[in-house]
Amino acid sequence: MIQIKHAILLVLLTFSSSIFSQTTYPKITGYFGIMHPLVSINKDETTVNFRDYYAIGFPTGINIWKSEKIGFSFEVVPNIKDDQGTSKVNNLLFHPGVLVALGHGYTFAGRLAFETSGRYGVTPVINKTIKKNANSSYFVAVPLPVRFGNDHPASFTVGFQFGIAF
Repeated sequence: MIQIKHAILLVLLTFSSSIFSQTTYPKITGYFGIMHPLVSINKDETTVNFRDYYAIGFPTGINIWKSEKIGFSFEVVPNIKDDQGTSKVNNLLFHPGVLVALGHGYTFAGRLAFETSGRYGVTPVINKTIKKNANSSYFVAVPLPVRFGNDHPASFTVGFQFGIAF
């Protein structure tokens, strides 16, 4: 009789540990990063960060994963620009979007973009987790912003981002 109780207890413990070890959805994660626009191109000019000026953004966001494969993300990015010795926050970007897990640590983020500078557009982003820990992970990303509006020509930018998710 004691052996049956032990067997039942063992089955229950095994079953309950497998339930609790699984990720439950929705799953909420946060992140913080540093983003450097590398080059921006429009019909009138090509500008290069670190040469023509220095610009940096600080993407901060929340991801809500509906399942292992798809989620929603909301990001806010204050941008600072130093041009000829004068630095200031020159823009605040609101960046909602959809997340698609591509496998092997890669994620695609398709974001809409609404800037306080009056510009708007889309930003496709390819993200790669490079180190995963128990409570955090480190990532690199390549954002490709396309912007319109505010009496400026359409522009395309290539950026590099790295950060931590938790």
